[in-house]
Amino acid sequence: MQIKKTSSKGFGAWLRTITDRSDSAPEGVEETVKEIVESVRTGGDKALSEYTKRFDSVNVRVGKSGKGSFEVSRREINAAYNSIPKRDLEVLDTAAERIESFHMRLLEDSWSYTDPDGSLLGVMVTPIERAGIYVPGGKAAYPSTVLMNAIPAGVAGVDEIHMTTPPSPDGINPYVLAAAKLSGVDTVFRVGGAQAIAALAYGTESVPAVDKITGPGNIYVATAKRLVFGAVDIDMVAGPSEILIVNDGTGEPAWMAADLLSQAEHDELASSVLITTSLKTARAVKLEVEVQLKKLKKRKIAAESIERYGAIIVAADIKEAVEISNEIAPEHLELFVQRPEELLPAIRNAGAVFLGANTPEAFGDYLAGPNHTLPTGGTARFSSPLGVQDFLKRTSIIGFSEAGLKRFGAKAARFAAIEGLGAHANSVKVRLAGPTTSKKTVPAKKTGPVKKRKK
Repeated sequence: MQIKKTSSKGFGAWLRTITDRSDSAPEGVEETVKEIVESVRTGGDKALSEYTKRFDSVNVRVGKSGKGSFEVSRREINAAYNSIPKRDLEVLDTAAERIESFHMRLLEDSWSYTDPDGSLLGVMVTPIERAGIYVPGGKAAYPSTVLMNAIPAGVAGVDEIHMTTPPSPDGINPYVLAAAKLSGVDTVFRVGGAQAIAALAYGTESVPAVDKITGPGNIYVATAKRLVFGAVDIDMVAGPSEILIVNDGTGEPAWMAADLLSQAEHDELASSVLITTSLKTARAVKLEVEVQLKKLKKRKIAAESIERYGAIIVAADIKEAVEISNEIAPEHLELFVQRPEELLPAIRNAGAVFLGANTPEAFGDYLAGPNHTLPTGGTARFSSPLGVQDFLKRTSIIGFSEAGLKRFGAKAARFAAIEGLGAHANSVKVRLAGPTTSKKTVPAKKTGPVKKRKK
């Protein structure tokens, strides 16, 4: 893990080697995923069964009707829930309650107003009908992913929440199934990888097509999400995890080192960066990283991540540190300074900001309340964390009165003429000319404001 001063020659180029991690798929991945997606789109459950056997070593029977036994039974989910130790269920419960409480505050209401001529304008907010959640499986288990994706969908009022997760010969992790029960998931399907994304996007005999797919995954899952976008909506194409710590030279080096390693253990491509105003702190943190690294179970992954994409930067002052942070636009940003609230207004680009020494990034991963699905790879410059808004639609409401028609009609017709669209202009002009029949028009009933959606 290198230490570099911002005044060093070639600093900018060096920093780009740390932050510009390629998000393009390795050669052959996109072609493979395209084949999988098309096979599932046309072959349905039969194709899902073949890929599940090939990639997960699990046989899923497909009957004469073409439907397979991909759905996890309610009995199996309940059994998994009942197998979880009570103290662990309490942890999941606490996290679920905090996540729900936070996301309830993100709800949006429909609204409308009537302008002076009596025309009604507004927005009707409604939830999407079906959400699909992808939860990674394999050797790791991520019940937190279930909670962070399903709970906002439920708060938004989504009618159906369907979840897919890779199976294994040993079954699905009970914590993942318990989290699904806690967070109100309607159905769980034992299918993973790019084939699961294709199933959620296009539907099969067993898996219903959804309106939006959320949730993280490997490069095959991320590529599949990108390819099906348009047929369905997606949350984002997330890259490897990242953390950036801004430090003013105060605080425990061991704590900062622990936070850097908390992201490094995720993935060899994860990035862990410290920007401090103190060379002494920089050296102390580097030493702590080396010491703590030896104790990690995932030290091989973390060590490669730290070696390739770990960095300690010594800035001239805290202002320069913040400027670099805003340029990087990190997924997780820790303000490890004495007065973080004072520094917060200067932060423009970050997925989530953690204030002060008592707020490890891990709190945000599990039970702080805000979502842990965050923009990566600098996309925090223009995108936001997953939230209730991602499961809501906004429909514009437009209702002009007769007075409004007369007031704006000529200008609307002229605008259409400017763009060379005569039929558009005529649709206004025929109304301005008045009815062509002798029948009296029945006055429209006065429209009230759009009703607020029930929470």
